[in-house]
Amino acid sequence: MRALYLSVLLCLYVGIATAEEAARNLVQVYDPYIEMHTGDGRGFPIFHVIDRNEWIEILLQRTDWFKVRTENGVEGWVARGQMLQTLNPDGAKVEIKEASQEDYINRKWENGILGGDFGGAYIITAYTGYHLTENISTEVSLSQVLGNLSSSVMLAFHLVHEPFPEWTVSPFFTLGTGIIDTTPRSSLALARDSRDNLTHWGLGARMHLTKRFLVRLNYNNYVVYTSRNNNEEFTEWKAGFAFFF
Repeated sequence: MRALYLSVLLCLYVGIATAEEAARNLVQVYDPYIEMHTGDGRGFPIFHVIDRNEWIEILLQRTDWFKVRTENGVEGWVARGQMLQTLNPDGAKVEIKEASQEDYINRKWENGILGGDFGGAYIITAYTGYHLTENISTEVSLSQVLGNLSSSVMLAFHLVHEPFPEWTVSPFFTLGTGIIDTTPRSSLALARDSRDNLTHWGLGARMHLTKRFLVRLNYNNYVVYTSRNNNEEFTEWKAGFAFFF
């Protein structure tokens, strides 16, 4: 009877321990070793090696990289290919699903780069966005405008509404504000630097390509409130790629 009681307790303990390990996303190294990088990319140096049979905790995923913590509390980044060579607490090989349409709809962060035309000048833009809900997100963008007579740097903040994120080609609408610094390329005496406020409205479309990548098209209409009391209006077309996580 006592042996049966102890067996039941042991089974309960093992079950609880296994549940706790699953809840903490624990996996065991199956390869002879896996390498930890200081950041989420091949360009970041390897600073630690995790040996076979060690347990690691998965903290978060960023595209094809996983931030993990070892039994000794060391934290770093492991590539997806090596994470596939780990085991779940039940001994089964870890399965890592590719990003799905549902992951795309429920994404939190989006980073990308776009290029195109800004009022007849070339523009290149880098942006990052955070999704508050499936339909509403905020973005901040930094742009370089290269014209024949002047160059500009533009910092803008956007509120984005995406009414149908589940569509293959998903339209969105934007409103925003920002500042633009313009530096003339001319040596004329009248030419001078300027910093002006701006507002804009726009529309565009996103299309989920594969994994965590998407293509994006933007049209924006800007009004620049110049210090010369004659506001200027610019139209912008640009396209590019982004990834989400």
